[in-house]
Amino acid sequence: MSVVNYNFRNEVLKHNASLSYCYQCSTCSGGCPVALLTNGKYNPRKIIEEAILGLKDKLVESQDPNPWLCSTCQKCVELCPQKVELTEIFTLIKNLCFEEQKYPEAFYSQGKAVFDSGVAIPYSNSIVARRKKLGLPEIKIASVEEIKILMRETNFEKNILRGNE
Repeated sequence: MSVVNYNFRNEVLKHNASLSYCYQCSTCSGGCPVALLTNGKYNPRKIIEEAILGLKDKLVESQDPNPWLCSTCQKCVELCPQKVELTEIFTLIKNLCFEEQKYPEAFYSQGKAVFDSGVAIPYSNSIVARRKKLGLPEIKIASVEEIKILMRETNFEKNILRGNE
């Protein structure tokens, strides 16, 4: 049984007051491409409902529905008659999940790859050779040291490395 967590509800409202405007019309879920592809398993309206009710255990602990499935396409925001900033709320929930080390393995893998090499998906030698053969410019990436500084300052490094211990 879920318990209302008023502190969680108030934290979400503090970060994005537009949450309180939602009247659960389901326009967001009806227009969401991920909801359509998952036959409703991913449900933006349900995430908003659980945030309004302060059901942190469902959103962060059990991730039901899973906020990580949001592709941040902004379709729900465009369609919402109340102008609720759904993707901003979903990002906040993902950040709370991250702080609790509740994130998908792929998120960890890509974060670790960025920390180690500066890119989420390293370029293979064949891709680099093909680009050179086609006369395309060399792929430039940011300084790995600069990326590491940013990751340390935002606690990304600490949380990602802690999550793998």
